[in-house]
Amino acid sequence: MKQLIENCKECVLSIYESFDASHDYAHIERVLKNAEKIMTTEPLANQAVVRLGVLLHDVEDAKYYSEKNPTNFDILTSLGVEGELIEEILHCILSVSFSGGNEKEITSLEGAIIRDADRLDAIGAIGIARTFAFGGAKGRKLYDIDEVVRLKMSEMEYRQRGTASVTHFHEKLLLLKDLMITEEGKRLAEERHAFMVLFLEQLENEVNK
Repeated sequence: MKQLIENCKECVLSIYESFDASHDYAHIERVLKNAEKIMTTEPLANQAVVRLGVLLHDVEDAKYYSEKNPTNFDILTSLGVEGELIEEILHCILSVSFSGGNEKEITSLEGAIIRDADRLDAIGAIGIARTFAFGGAKGRKLYDIDEVVRLKMSEMEYRQRGTASVTHFHEKLLLLKDLMITEEGKRLAEERHAFMVLFLEQLENEVNK
C-alpha cells in the first residue's frame, strides 16, 4: 500500500500545485493528517481507500476543472488499482463536497472519514486563512455587511454567486461542526469552530468601531 500511495502522490502533485493556495497540495497534506488522526479511532476503516480518496478528492473539483488534467478514474487505473476498489474510492470522493448543503449521502466509514478530514481543514485558523486566500484569488470582497446570508440554496446557486469571504463563514463554515460524522471529527471540530467564532466577533468589533 505504501508504494501505491507514494505513486498517487506523484500523480496529483502537479495538478494541485496549479490551484490557488486554498486548495493546493499543502491542503491535501493537511487533510491526510486529519484523516490519519481520525483513523486511529476507527480501526475498521480501509486505510488505502481513505488515503487514496484524500489524495484525489479535489482533482475534479468544479472550481478548478481543466480538460488537461486526468480524471480520478484515469489516475487510479494508471496506478493499477482494481475496479471494485476504484468504484469505492470514487463513491467516497463524490460524497465529500458541501455543495451548498446539497451533499450526497455518506454510505461508508471511509467516506465519512474523508469528508470529516476535509471539513476540519475548512474551519479553525487554517480555515480562516483558506477562505480569504480563495476569496482573494477570485477577487471577492473581504466582507459585505449588506449581503444576505443564504441558508437554503441549490448547488448551482451556491457555486455561481461570488459572496464576500465573511458571508461564506455563515453560509458554510459555521455549519460544519454540527455536520461532522465521526466521533473524533466532532471532537476535533469543537476547538476550531470556537476559534472561528472568536475571529468573527473580533472582526465585527473592528469593522463597526
